[in-house]
Amino acid sequence: MKKTILALSVAIAGTGAFNTAMAEEEAPIDGNLRIVIGSTSTGGDTYQNSEIVAQQLSDKLDMNVKVDAVGATEAFKALERSPDGNTMMIFHDMAYLGHLYGVRGYENVFEEFNVGPSIAINPGNAYLVAKDSPYETLDDIKEAVADGERVRVSIQPGGVSEIGFSALKNAIRIEHPGAEENLVAVNSGSQSDKNQQMFDGLADVINGSVQANEQFTRLPEDDQKAMRFVWLTARQDTIEQTLEEGMGETTREELLEFTEPNVTVTQDGEKNFTFDKEFFFIYNEDMDQEIVDYMDEALAEIYDEGEIQKTQKQSFFIPNFKPSDESEEYLQEKMNEYEEIINSID
Repeated sequence: MKKTILALSVAIAGTGAFNTAMAEEEAPIDGNLRIVIGSTSTGGDTYQNSEIVAQQLSDKLDMNVKVDAVGATEAFKALERSPDGNTMMIFHDMAYLGHLYGVRGYENVFEEFNVGPSIAINPGNAYLVAKDSPYETLDDIKEAVADGERVRVSIQPGGVSEIGFSALKNAIRIEHPGAEENLVAVNSGSQSDKNQQMFDGLADVINGSVQANEQFTRLPEDDQKAMRFVWLTARQDTIEQTLEEGMGETTREELLEFTEPNVTVTQDGEKNFTFDKEFFFIYNEDMDQEIVDYMDEALAEIYDEGEIQKTQKQSFFIPNFKPSDESEEYLQEKMNEYEEIINSID
């Protein structure tokens, strides 16, 4: 039996309303669809996000769609072996940040693969201090560094965890030239490792997330594990799209206290740095354009129907569909901006 997909054709009427015409087309891929992800965890945000999309695609494409948590290196290898479209990848900004930071196994994703559609944002990337820390705000940290204090920041090097540290170091370089050397990276691994470094007094600041660390912000100050947020790297309008109840016991309004313009990290002396952790598809560079268009149309229909947005928001993700061409151009520009920041502090 031929599988079919309702191809989305949208025309904008004079009133600004959308008129949708549906037509049946033969599917350019058949069999099962394997989605490999750049993580080995089945409990993390990459897997969770991918599963939400995979379930919707399975229904829309009338095919089995499986998410396989193989990790970045194996995922890229699997992608290289599959030009037929039956293996695709979902990852986030680490896909290109790993290359910028020189992480082994990461090539330039825009040259070696095809960057596909964007699907969602995790707005939770954060930096925290112990609740009894003398640093009340991110400005306190910047001032301390400018005054010659050594501030240790626990990060997992080479990607999403490090880009905020790089941006902060760059901002200090701009505002207090030479003082940026006082902001020191403490290289770590998993989130639990970073947390432990703070508990043990080995780090003054840690990279974390709203999802993983919000529970520690509710503890009393005399608890060794008590933390507080000082910075959320997401754009203000990204956090504004989260549900009003926010995450855990921290409301959306409380989260907004830690984003720009309330917390500022200059990028170039004029523009403030922000970072949204964004998830997107990656394809084999030789995959047929017909399949690229097919996936764009399927996902456009899914997002147009509106159910996936509810599921994503309930899981503290922000829906963020962009078709392949728009997604690739946007992410390439994002990579170019971050490359300037990283190069400025090398």
